[in-house]
Amino acid sequence: MAVQDSLFAEAAGRPLADRMRPVTLDGIVGQEHLLGPDAPLRRMIDSGHLASFILWGPPGCGKTTLARIMANRTSMNFVALSAVFSGIADLRKAFDEAAKRRGYGEGTLLFIDEIHRFNRAQQDGFLPYVENGTVTLVGATTENPSFELNSALLSRCKVFVMKPLDREALNLLIGRSEELLGRTLPVSSEARETLIELADGDGRYLINLLESIYDLAPAGGMLDSAGVLKIVQRRAPVYDRDRDGHYNLISALHKSLRGSDTDAALYWAARMLAGGEDPLYLLRRLTRFATEDVGLADPQALPLAIAAWDTYERLGSPEGELAIAELVIYLGTAPKSNSAYKAWGKAQQAAKKFGSLTPPAHILNAPTRLMKEIGYGKGYLYDHDTAEGFSGQNYFPEKMARQRFYEPPERGFEREIRRRLAYWERLRVEKSRQRNQETAKPETTENP
Repeated sequence: MAVQDSLFAEAAGRPLADRMRPVTLDGIVGQEHLLGPDAPLRRMIDSGHLASFILWGPPGCGKTTLARIMANRTSMNFVALSAVFSGIADLRKAFDEAAKRRGYGEGTLLFIDEIHRFNRAQQDGFLPYVENGTVTLVGATTENPSFELNSALLSRCKVFVMKPLDREALNLLIGRSEELLGRTLPVSSEARETLIELADGDGRYLINLLESIYDLAPAGGMLDSAGVLKIVQRRAPVYDRDRDGHYNLISALHKSLRGSDTDAALYWAARMLAGGEDPLYLLRRLTRFATEDVGLADPQALPLAIAAWDTYERLGSPEGELAIAELVIYLGTAPKSNSAYKAWGKAQQAAKKFGSLTPPAHILNAPTRLMKEIGYGKGYLYDHDTAEGFSGQNYFPEKMARQRFYEPPERGFEREIRRRLAYWERLRVEKSRQRNQETAKPETTENP
């Protein structure tokens, strides 16, 4: 029985992704905001006058391909380095050679892939060469430049944001593969959608999936979604616990909870755990949310957060993850209030402004005779001795006007707190009026 040659034998082992790599700007998909007619990066490239810039985008969106195309469209010498494999010695060599070429009137386009992997000192080394024009720097990064690149380097470079490939762009790549290989992708329409979902905006990953399907699908057969998953397996979520994706997802979770979108919050929490996030980090942030964004609108939120934390530590994964889910649901459906958070901020500001004032004498303890003689504790009213259990005395420093830090909204349990505060405020005003009236009474003297 003859063995059928692989579809890719004629390509001498060249991967499909390499064979499909665009060679013109028009061949790059999904980046019309940068490369479409009159788009900013397209105008810069077409002008032939390149300034240093950073390409920021997720894996598989075309950053390296774009750099290669720019090299072909410019008269500058193209030098490509990867921060993963290069060090100081490689940078020095590149800069020295660029300086020599500059002496001959030739420019150098220096492309640095994964530029965020260079440390701060290495990034500083770019500055004089970028500033004096020895090189035109094009850096590619999957991480937020604001966090990963020196501000000095960023100030000398434009930042262009490349987007994940959308459904239309990914479908276009599937069509190109079919045209290149002269064969329809052997999958059902539902399985085609499954492939697009698995790609998750990564064009390179999608093409690798296509290569597996073309090479491994049974001859003359048509794969459904289940058949596709048997061949390609499932993709691990794109998530770096210590990088930009980490902060993006925790921000998405926090804001979904704040917006009372419980289902979205469950999704982001599940995404983080599926990506390998430490569940204890997630619980710490959820506990913070219980205090900062739910607060006293639902006083049970904080005890439940602590209980979920304790439950997870006792059970571990996967059983303890249900406690995390229950906490997310409770926080998402709870009434929201940041009144305690705001009150604490105002109190901190007042403490800085009036930080040297002493408490009023009537609420100072007087454990010694001297303290009593100089007025410590004089005039203090024991609240429990009053009919209402409330004396209405002033407890702020005498040289500081009363302040209102805490303003509970009409939501959740804080509606009851607001009612209590209003009650005590009415009593305070009444008792203050009574004290003023007693102070204003004229003293009477007996006749001898």
